[in-house]
Amino acid sequence: MADVDVLVVGAGPVGLTVAAELRRHGVECRIVDRLAAPEPYAKAIGVQPRTLEVWDAMGMVRGVLDNAVPHLGQLVYIDGKPAPQVGLTLPPEIPYPFATLPQYATERLLAEHLARFGTEVERATEVRSVEMHPDEVEAVLAHEGRIERLRARYVVGCDGAHSVVRKAAGLTFEGDAFPQQFMIGDVELDWDLPAGHSMRAVNLDENGEMDDMLVCIPMPGVRRYWLSTLRPGAQAGGADGSSALDRTVDDPVGYGHGPDLGQIQAVLDRLSPEVTTASTLRWSSAFRVSHRLVDRYRNGRLFVAGDAAHINPPIGGQGLNTGVQDAFNLAWKLALTVRGLAADDLLDSYHAERHPVAQEVVSRTVRHARAVGHARSGLGSKGDDAEAALLRQAQLLVAYPDSPLVQPQATDDTLVAGPVSGDRAPDCCGLLSDLATYPRRLFDLLRTPRHVLLLFAGAEHASGDGAARLEACAAEAQRTAHGLLDAYLVTAAEVPEGIRPVGLRPPRVRDVAGEFCAAYAPRDGEAFLIRPDGYLSGRFAPAVPERLVAHLRRTFA
Repeated sequence: MADVDVLVVGAGPVGLTVAAELRRHGVECRIVDRLAAPEPYAKAIGVQPRTLEVWDAMGMVRGVLDNAVPHLGQLVYIDGKPAPQVGLTLPPEIPYPFATLPQYATERLLAEHLARFGTEVERATEVRSVEMHPDEVEAVLAHEGRIERLRARYVVGCDGAHSVVRKAAGLTFEGDAFPQQFMIGDVELDWDLPAGHSMRAVNLDENGEMDDMLVCIPMPGVRRYWLSTLRPGAQAGGADGSSALDRTVDDPVGYGHGPDLGQIQAVLDRLSPEVTTASTLRWSSAFRVSHRLVDRYRNGRLFVAGDAAHINPPIGGQGLNTGVQDAFNLAWKLALTVRGLAADDLLDSYHAERHPVAQEVVSRTVRHARAVGHARSGLGSKGDDAEAALLRQAQLLVAYPDSPLVQPQATDDTLVAGPVSGDRAPDCCGLLSDLATYPRRLFDLLRTPRHVLLLFAGAEHASGDGAARLEACAAEAQRTAHGLLDAYLVTAAEVPEGIRPVGLRPPRVRDVAGEFCAAYAPRDGEAFLIRPDGYLSGRFAPAVPERLVAHLRRTFA
């Protein structure tokens, strides 16, 4: 018998997300990290809107909103002259903007959230080896002064570019590195550039290629910035697959010390659009940009996520955020499996869904890194318009249309608007329930570790036989999902409030503002099934119990 259901290796943002989600789903786990204390470095700072949605669903977004700062746009200068500004304003229906938050603060908030479930990170604990058996995984853990042999049902490797778990799983990690080295610093700048805006300054040579570069991104604090620039005269070093930011000045196998204030000031004197003085250097490092992707996200009882699975150029702040979505995707599936409630092949969908996402992110950021001198570098993909490029950077276009868990779109369905199966479930406001006098967001209903079934009732399905059919759908769906499903009847704005007796199940929410109809384009009697990770599992028009049950059995035993 295993000692623990799941062992999570690595307590960065990805590992903490896996552990917190497993605990929220009712699964016991242990999380270990080789470091005796969290690193106090800013490292990854970009927080994408989709990540804020994930943290909303997890129930911890308030702490992030209180600690992060908005990232409003980027000021661009080429050869000292202003270029078109890059705006970061999203459509009004998106609930969260772009933000920045130092990685150490992200880790602190996630660790505090995890502690609410009674689980603490076991620090100064190194995983020496991992060996997989048919029914369990044996891990050898080196604590301070003792060795422990631990048996776990599953192990999730969130242990970075040098992942012990990935190596034990026999996964390849192919990729390459750019020859340039970069240096970064966490500093304060006394300029008068607009608050909340990053700044990018590029100098080009006679061939139009970049030969000097400075990027400054705002962080919480007074005139505090994360500064990145080329490291002059440095040669590429270390061919072991290090991620872009996995070596600090305290790493004994790193590339050497990062820049001091004098070196940073020299860069500012060359490239800053206005005279400024750097001060209060909290941390600096040197690194080179690598890109690598694992061949599989899973081998049997071993899984990888985050930097253990993919590393990419830090353009557009994609790495940490992609890893958090890895964790959010895996945890609910692993929890159902541990509890004996999952379909046999549910865990296979983790690789099927997340590997193509990482592949696209790595490919896109590598392409933009190679074109880094372009004024709009870091946004979008080939063929994107400006809005699509911004939504892609925000990770709001991540979708799983080819997932084995997604209901294929029937050929006779004529969807003209709204999300399709595999898409992110959009938020909307203006929903009134029978027991609240204030309007609610749809995301309020999705803040649960369960599946959510939305049954839309227009004039024909708000009462009588139509309503009875929707109620039968809810009951059968909840039975098939072993009770791990919340159902709601969503009534159209034009449906009178008193047409359905109060207190019936499923509970009712009224789309009084018409925002649900605008976002989802529902048909009368249609059902929307939303997964615990906030993606649309299927649309069913008309909602029929047999179709819902057959679809849910792809996920549930």
